[in-house]
Amino acid sequence: MTTTVRPDWVTSTVRPDQPDAARLLREYMTEMVVRYHRRPALPGEVDEALAELPSDDLTYPSGLLVLAHHGAELAGCAGLRWYPDWAELTRVFIRPAHRGAGGGAALLAAVERHAGAAGADRIRLDTRADLVEARALYARHGYVEIPAYSQGPYAEHWFEKRLR
Repeated sequence: MTTTVRPDWVTSTVRPDQPDAARLLREYMTEMVVRYHRRPALPGEVDEALAELPSDDLTYPSGLLVLAHHGAELAGCAGLRWYPDWAELTRVFIRPAHRGAGGGAALLAAVERHAGAAGADRIRLDTRADLVEARALYARHGYVEIPAYSQGPYAEHWFEKRLR
C-alpha cells in the first residue's frame, strides 16, 4: 500500500528482505552501532547487530515495515510489531540528507494510520538515552514517557501514544 502523507513524502509497506528495505535497515543499524560505541563500526559489527536484532518479523502477520521516499529518493523507514491491542514502533530511521524535512513526522503518521487500521489502540516504543533526536520527535508527536514495558538490552526510555 502506497500513501502520500505530505506532498513531498510518500510511504509504502514492503517486506524487510526487499533490496531498498534491507539497505535502509543496514544503514539504520550502522548508525545505531556507531552512536552506541561512539566510534566507527568495526568489521562484522553491523552484521552481528543485525543478527542480534533481526527485522524479519516486520512482515505479515507479525508486523510491517514502511519505507519513505522524499521526492524520488529513498529516505527512511519505520516498523511495527503487533501485540494484542497495541503495536510496537521500531527501526525509525531517516537518512541524514533528508533529516529536518518532515520525514519523521511522515513515518509516524503512516505507522499510526496502519496501527489504527489494524485495531491497535496504542503504539509503544523503547529507545536509548543517546538518541535524543528520536526522543524529541516522539514527544513532539504526542508520545509520552511511560514505565518500562520491555527489558531489551538497549532500552532506556519507553514511550506510548494512545490512538483512540
